[in-house]
Amino acid sequence: MQPEVNIGPLTLQSFGICFALAFAACGLVGARRFRELGKPGDWAYEAIFAGLVGGLVGARLDYILENWDSARHDLLGSLFSGSGLVWLGGVVGGALAVVLWAWRRGFLGPALLDWAAPLLALGYAIGRVGCQVSGDGDYGKASDLPWAMAYPHGTKPIDVEVHPTPIYESVAMGLVALALWNLRDRFRPGILFAIWLVVSGLERLLVEFIRRNDHVALGLTLPQLISVVMAAAGAAWLSRARRPLVRPPATS
Repeated sequence: MQPEVNIGPLTLQSFGICFALAFAACGLVGARRFRELGKPGDWAYEAIFAGLVGGLVGARLDYILENWDSARHDLLGSLFSGSGLVWLGGVVGGALAVVLWAWRRGFLGPALLDWAAPLLALGYAIGRVGCQVSGDGDYGKASDLPWAMAYPHGTKPIDVEVHPTPIYESVAMGLVALALWNLRDRFRPGILFAIWLVVSGLERLLVEFIRRNDHVALGLTLPQLISVVMAAAGAAWLSRARRPLVRPPATS
């Protein structure tokens, strides 16, 4: 494990490095896709920057709301603290920021969702590399499989050999990103994003069975409940897209 990288007097967090690499990779791939669509490549960096800022703001606000009893005594300090980034708030804040950017650019619609689908998978895959390298606690349950491993020097150390679930997710979502990229021009608008909803939802639903998160309802963890909603929404979208269009009868 290498939670930190020391470069002279400078100390960098390995997860932060992977976080930055994920945004950079998504910018490069997104710019290429925009050029294929006849749009300025710079739009990709605008959209991703909007998502980054919105995600950070949303994650901080979510943290403050979840920890209001302690945060209310120092709102500014809690808002600008370097810790406490909540995933769900980051997703909502980032999505809203990108929607606002797309509305301003006149690109708000299914084409935006299809553009984002492979980038979401790619960014997730790279982000999980950061989880693995830093040993941040996102690993699985105890296992005796040949590839099980301990994280004694991670940010959240553990000496018991467990499922290296960040590796599972990096490989799975990396393959999903590649598949979505190869399918990018084969469907009508919106279908690619629906496929991402289904596949990413199923991936997280399954991997949670060997992770150490607490159950919150129906014997499922919170990420699993969110994943079920995602997969169901994507499946409903795909099912509806397969229905033939019903045209009103012609009037004479």
